[in-house]
Amino acid sequence: MASLLLRSVCFLGILSALILAAYSQEFNTVYRVCARGFFLSEQETCLPCNCKGHADSCEDITGICIECQDHTVGDFCEQCENSFLPAFLPDGTFGCRPCACPLSLESNNFAAHCDKRGDFLRCMCQEGYVGHYCERCAPGYYGNPMQLGDSCKKCDCNGNSDPNLIFNECNNVTGHCLNCWGNTAGDNCERCAQGFYGDAISAKDCQECMCDKCGTASCDDRTGVCHCKPGVTGHLCDRCEEGYSGFGSCMGCHRCECAPAALRATCHPLKHSCQCRPGAGGRYCERCLPGFWDYSPSGCQKCDCPEENCDMHTGECLPEASQISECNINCDACIWNLIGDIRQSNKTLDRVRNSVLNISTGAAANDRLKYYNYTAHRLQAQFVGWRNKSAVLRSDTGHLEEQTAELLSEMDLLTGAEEAVKSVGEQVDQETLESSTLAKTLSANLSFLNVLIEDMIRDWELYSVHQDLDLEVKRQKMAEAERILGWMRNLNLSPKEPLATDESSEAHELLRRVRQLEKTLMTMQGRLSPVREVLGRFTSRLSQAQDLLNKAEDSMQQTHSKYKTNQLKLLRREAQQQRLKETYEAVNQTLATTEEIISVANLTVIEVEDMVMNVRQQHAEIDGASVLLERKTEKLSLSDKDLVLRAEDHANELERHAEELQYNLKGSDANGHVQKALSALNVYDNIVKYIDDANITGLTTLNISSRTNDAIDGLNSQLNILSPQSGKVFKEAASLRSEQKEVESTVLDNKKYIEETNEMMESSSKKLAKIISDINAIQKDRTPKRLQFTQEVAEGTMNRSAEVLQMVTPILKRVEEWKDNMKNEAYSPAAFERTVLSAGEAVEDLSEIVPELLNKLRVVEVKRPVNNVSTNIMKIRELIAQARSVAKKVQVSMKFNGQSSVEVHPHSNLDELKTVTSISFFIRVDPDKDPIEDRFLLYLGDKQGQKDYMGLAIKNDNLVYVYNLGGEDVEIPLSSKPVSSWPPVFNLVKVERLGRHGKVFLTVPSQDTTAEQKFIQKGEADGTDSLFDLDPKDTVFIVGGVPADVKLPPALSLAPFVGCIELETLNSDVISLYNFKELHKMDVVATVPCPRHKLAFSQSRVTSYLFDGTGYALVNNIERRGKIGIVTRFDIEVRTVANNGILFLMVNETNFFVLELKNGFLRLMYDFGFTNGPVIMEENLAKLQINDARYHEVSVIYHHTKKVILLVDRSHVKTLENEKKPLPFSDIFIGGAPSSILLSRPELSTLVGLKGCVKGFQFQKKDFNLLEEPGTIGISSGCPEESFMSRKVYFTGEGYLGSTAKISPFQTFEGGLNFKTLQSNGLLFYHKDGSDEFSLSLENGAVVLQSKGTRVRSHKKNYNDGRSHFLVATVSNQKYELVIDDKDKQEKKKPASTSQSDNTLKTFYYGGSPSSSVQNFSGCISYAYISRQDRDIDPEDFQRYTENVQVSLQDCPLERPPASLLNKDSRDSSRQRPGHSRKVGRNEPSLPHILKSNPLDDPETEGASCYLSSRPRVTHNAHHYGGFAHSHHEYTGVANAIRDESYFSLSLKTSSAFGLVFYMADESEQNFMALFLTHGRLVFTFGSGQNSVRIRTKEKYSDGQWHYFVLIRDGNMGRLIIDGLTVLEDKAPGGNISLLVQDPLYVGGVPPERAQKNIQTSVSSFSGCLRTLQLNRRWFTSASHSFGVTPCYEGPSEPGTYFTEEGGYVLLDDSFNFGQRFELVMEVRPRVASGVLLHIFSGEKEYLTMYIYQSQVFVVVNNGIREFSTHVSSRQGICDGNWHKITVIRNGNVVQLDVDSEGNQVVGPVNQTAQSTSPPVFIGGAPDSMLPESLLSRRGYTGCIRNLSVNESPVSFSKAALVSGAVGVGTCPAA
Repeated sequence: MASLLLRSVCFLGILSALILAAYSQEFNTVYRVCARGFFLSEQETCLPCNCKGHADSCEDITGICIECQDHTVGDFCEQCENSFLPAFLPDGTFGCRPCACPLSLESNNFAAHCDKRGDFLRCMCQEGYVGHYCERCAPGYYGNPMQLGDSCKKCDCNGNSDPNLIFNECNNVTGHCLNCWGNTAGDNCERCAQGFYGDAISAKDCQECMCDKCGTASCDDRTGVCHCKPGVTGHLCDRCEEGYSGFGSCMGCHRCECAPAALRATCHPLKHSCQCRPGAGGRYCERCLPGFWDYSPSGCQKCDCPEENCDMHTGECLPEASQISECNINCDACIWNLIGDIRQSNKTLDRVRNSVLNISTGAAANDRLKYYNYTAHRLQAQFVGWRNKSAVLRSDTGHLEEQTAELLSEMDLLTGAEEAVKSVGEQVDQETLESSTLAKTLSANLSFLNVLIEDMIRDWELYSVHQDLDLEVKRQKMAEAERILGWMRNLNLSPKEPLATDESSEAHELLRRVRQLEKTLMTMQGRLSPVREVLGRFTSRLSQAQDLLNKAEDSMQQTHSKYKTNQLKLLRREAQQQRLKETYEAVNQTLATTEEIISVANLTVIEVEDMVMNVRQQHAEIDGASVLLERKTEKLSLSDKDLVLRAEDHANELERHAEELQYNLKGSDANGHVQKALSALNVYDNIVKYIDDANITGLTTLNISSRTNDAIDGLNSQLNILSPQSGKVFKEAASLRSEQKEVESTVLDNKKYIEETNEMMESSSKKLAKIISDINAIQKDRTPKRLQFTQEVAEGTMNRSAEVLQMVTPILKRVEEWKDNMKNEAYSPAAFERTVLSAGEAVEDLSEIVPELLNKLRVVEVKRPVNNVSTNIMKIRELIAQARSVAKKVQVSMKFNGQSSVEVHPHSNLDELKTVTSISFFIRVDPDKDPIEDRFLLYLGDKQGQKDYMGLAIKNDNLVYVYNLGGEDVEIPLSSKPVSSWPPVFNLVKVERLGRHGKVFLTVPSQDTTAEQKFIQKGEADGTDSLFDLDPKDTVFIVGGVPADVKLPPALSLAPFVGCIELETLNSDVISLYNFKELHKMDVVATVPCPRHKLAFSQSRVTSYLFDGTGYALVNNIERRGKIGIVTRFDIEVRTVANNGILFLMVNETNFFVLELKNGFLRLMYDFGFTNGPVIMEENLAKLQINDARYHEVSVIYHHTKKVILLVDRSHVKTLENEKKPLPFSDIFIGGAPSSILLSRPELSTLVGLKGCVKGFQFQKKDFNLLEEPGTIGISSGCPEESFMSRKVYFTGEGYLGSTAKISPFQTFEGGLNFKTLQSNGLLFYHKDGSDEFSLSLENGAVVLQSKGTRVRSHKKNYNDGRSHFLVATVSNQKYELVIDDKDKQEKKKPASTSQSDNTLKTFYYGGSPSSSVQNFSGCISYAYISRQDRDIDPEDFQRYTENVQVSLQDCPLERPPASLLNKDSRDSSRQRPGHSRKVGRNEPSLPHILKSNPLDDPETEGASCYLSSRPRVTHNAHHYGGFAHSHHEYTGVANAIRDESYFSLSLKTSSAFGLVFYMADESEQNFMALFLTHGRLVFTFGSGQNSVRIRTKEKYSDGQWHYFVLIRDGNMGRLIIDGLTVLEDKAPGGNISLLVQDPLYVGGVPPERAQKNIQTSVSSFSGCLRTLQLNRRWFTSASHSFGVTPCYEGPSEPGTYFTEEGGYVLLDDSFNFGQRFELVMEVRPRVASGVLLHIFSGEKEYLTMYIYQSQVFVVVNNGIREFSTHVSSRQGICDGNWHKITVIRNGNVVQLDVDSEGNQVVGPVNQTAQSTSPPVFIGGAPDSMLPESLLSRRGYTGCIRNLSVNESPVSFSKAALVSGAVGVGTCPAA
């Protein structure tokens, strides 16, 4: 239609031009003028203006448009103004709309220029605006560009802001100036600060007021006039008014008031003194007169003393009355000066009296006399006061003298005690020496006694042989002996000599054959061991075959299922192919039909062209009719004038409604959710405009072109229908054709796969048949039963896993649906309602499913047959945790209708609420709709309301915070802001309790600006109770109303709440109403929640993401925003105080890249399959430490695929080189990762999630909104300042924290803190002022408060039990008070003190001090607070302390310091490095000091390889223990993890019948846990005190096979699971057991004298292998110490001692004599061509060392004179893989060295003073510091040693004094 009109208009223009041309020929004087909207061209023709509908006229000749409208520019209005973007309309025209910088409205478009490239909008902001979309104000400006109608304005601080802080001049939202200087203050620094006056704007001359600070209430900031406190007067407010006193209190002056002993309560109006009762005196009757005592309201009693003089306080008679005068003590100079002044005043009074006598006695004189009388009385009262003070000073001096005398006597006693102790010590030393001498004598006597006993035994034997016989028997025997002797003499043996000779030869032959058989037997015995090994390998292969059988069975089932699946897929593909063929034929038919339609369309086009020609012919008729039509239109407009007026009124009314609608939308949603709808506000105006235009056009052309339009419309509609159809059909045909090709290729691939599968099945079937036949040939045992049972358990487990997954999947779907709704839905009540309803249903389903799910998981865990089921369980637990995390972070309110209530899950650890409890939430009430009444809000406490609780309510139009800690209720009403005055929006409420101090906060957002109103009210509980005790079994957290089974305390028994509530935090943990336990009458459909403006509060306006250590963000396909190129960049901005945490992590199979925080420093580690393993950057540079609670920008650049560049805060820190490989990643985890990812590699297993704030993450400089990423879990928006405060601190015993504050510990003070320690002594808090000290400390387990010599000690003395305790120390004018855990309460009266508190900064310390004599504290201190004079009581933020000496502000372990402190300097310079023990022998003092202070350094890494590999084949993650009694590993950091429960898992292979597997206990071994073997059976035991659990297996597991064990402890219940089949459990009587054990955990064995109390038979190390040791499903990291532990080697073994390449040595005991003469023999088979074999250390210049270097054996000797050496080279080569015998013989200064059959010797100088000693002897290596510098190789020996002997006595390594490092005693790998 539009094109037709345009053609018509063009036709009219051309026609008019022709007519004008004709007229111009006839009348040359007529000028040509084109109509409006046309211009005269150079050919003098009128052409239409090309202004795109945005201008009414254009210039002649050029056609340039005049006055472009609608924000268009350009010659032809073809462009938009700088801050507008073109928007193309459906009719082909375009308009200009404001740039969305930040909002697509003219009022909120702050771009100087903008352009759009694809979907990305780039804004060039005006001055004062910054951000990608100009969404925030630049530094120096303030406002909220995101608020409709708001803009950025320049900060106005009147030139009084700090020029050094120009980027922080004013609040970027409110405009309030932040850094006023020049003594100015105010929102705009427009006035002088408090205490200053002047002109802050023009003159800028603010100066300090001269007013007296004690008497001034305020100072006028303009004039400096002083406004005094009540009762104070004077120009400077420096004195009391007449009749007032008490200026020194700085609380104002008060009227003169008499003491209790006065007759009247007030002073005399003229004298200003009081009339006293009998015996009382002083100006105010405040004391007793001399000679009186016992002051009371009735006066004083007369002294009952001979001299009638006594102490006015005690009544004690004083010895000398003459001294009781003006000063009865030894007065100081001040008193005597005062007395002198008084005497001078008396003289002056005498002169005045004489003057008075000369004055007349008139009225004036009388007044003057009264004044003098008053002055005299006043001076008298002052004198009496000074005299009383003198008496007090004297009494104080007496007390001091007494105390001094006591101290001196105590010092004398201490000196005597010291001398006594010294003498006792000397006596002990002497007795020790005597005992040593007696021991040696006893040893010699025992040896002599042994010799005597042997002699006695020989004598008894001799006596038994030579004892006396009977004479008759003796005679008979003698006769018989003579007869035999005669027979022997007569016997002739010569005939039998040949026979004897033959028998002798046969005997020799028989002996030869026996020896041959003996050799054969020895050969057979030698061959028996390999046969046994072969049988063992055969057995292992049978077990492997069994595993292969199981795998084959699984593979066959999988193959069968895949076969069926492929068959179904093949059938579907064939059916799909058939359908495609049919579709293809239909497409061909459609194409034929299309060609016919196109031909018909061409004919139609020809007919249309003919019709257009006819239309042109009718244009002339149209021109004539148009004039008539215009006249009719004018008449019609005149006749319908009233109608037009009514239409205009209606239009104005609609416009007014539209403006109201726009205003309401602005008020209800300022988040921008409905800003897309704001463009529709002018729809009505556009409609009216379009209707007017259409009316004009329609009235002009309707009657003329109706027939033409009908024809053209018909043709156009036909073309519009046919053309898209043909195009669509053609596209479908092409798509189907390509799809057919893909299907054909897929079918071919499937056929090929099926053929390969069939072949695999046939092969598997053959192998399976063979394996089955092999198994049938084996002796049958219980294996089939076990397999059947395993299969049944596996099926049950998988069924339960399927049920669990089926339950969890709908929850996840609902969470995703809910998230999509919140992200994609337009902001509307319906969408909001659906979101809330879906969230509620999901959480409700979760609350029903989780208990049942956890029960099923426990059953599955107990019966798990294989590890993959446990993996599935872990995944399910992660899903549950993720679902709960999502539920906790639902930031949506609930609307309460006066009947509903919600029971929320309370805090998981109620102990954390004991000291500090804080709850914050948003609340909305509407006083106009629901009148404010007394209503209940929330309650946290027990169900019966009878114990400790806290809650909130509305009472008497006030928000009231109520809590009870065991005494009376504390109610804190917020009366400064009545509830009825709250605006009908969400307000932020926070209640806080620290000890017995409570606060309630209210933040009200402003509706007009971004300013906030804040209100606060404080309260305090009476008494000493400070802890909030909650019972986990009986605690409820309810909101809005009260369920039927809960009874509230009377203070909260009110009507349910009406309004909306949204929970925010509980003790800084995010909570939500949607993480509920139960709903009561809550219908989110009927009562739709109230929407909350998320940016209403300043804390939410900064775009940031909070990570709590459990969640993470996952960005999938990072290349969708930018490509990985030659230079790839990652940027992240982080703020944290944590020591450890992941910043970002990328993982792809075996490749990984991680940037983490470790011990507060940045650490980078990555591996893309590099040859040399991972590349690691780990340094403690100052630039790399970023855990200082400030934002840091960290950038990682991967440059040219071969190096990594690290930037911190845009400055270069480190560059790492690596092999040239591209980045193999597509996904990135930020702030954490799933446990399945972290546990997939050992390098990642120790990583933890980040606790902190991430302000932004960029890849290739492209931002990502982490909350909108689909994989993001468990993070929230906004970072509260509380998350960067450090409330906990760990002390190592060597550090402390220090700060300054205005405190007065000696006058009035209150301080509290939580502490936890295992040490019996330590300083908790310390302050020193001169010689006065104030401290809180532990002494022998008791808590002690010490102040100026006064000590208050707790009753209990076991506060070093490792549990958390809370102490409160209070100092008042009357007493010192110490309370621990609300139970142990001790107090002492405070001595009188004249010191006053001053308002100055004082230094104090926590955990120790640089000057105190008390031992520094070791343990944790948390939630500490002290009463300061300049601020309220709040928890201390240790992050702000100025002195931080070797403490940790994050981790708070108990037994060991955090990892962040392990590398710091220590006071013990001799502290050993991990991995080595300081104990090197049975008699440690006999060893040289150098051995004890210098552990073994790392062995050298150089050395040529031998025939045998230096690294034999080992079992992965397995270690071998045994060989000697104390072979073991030590692990730290375990004690805390197993205190309440534990989950150990390990695999064990051993042939030992006895032995310890692992053990852990406390110092006294009352608390312990152990696993050991006894008679081949496994025993799992643990206990605490008298309660213990002992679980013993029935079957033996010392069969040399691998077995898998799981050991579970939950409180007092223990469970042992063997191979996933057998479950044994036992339970201790009584309640739960808490194991207070200490590190380390011993694995494989224990040191000497350990574990004998709890394990009597199996304290030695077990002999065997252990692998896959895990605690709570986490791998153990490297051991802190290792003693005689080697990797678990595979393959055959042989007797010997194996020294690994990791290094180690054996220290022999001192039973061997290595003096000047000895012979040592050993057999060696080295695996590295260099290494120390033997080192005998007698001193720095006396030693003997034997070592191998490049296959040669060297001996180096130094006998104190000089060093000499020799060496031997073996012909066969000592490194050939065979055993070689080495002999060293020393005879004084001669040393002989023999290797196999070759030898050499050396003769050194003679040392005449040499003595025979027992020096330490090292085998296989030695500490590097003890080796001589002359050695060619200092590395430890690698290989096997056997048959070591000294002086022909064999040496057993199992009895060595020490086996250090990786040394395996007993066996060596044979290959």
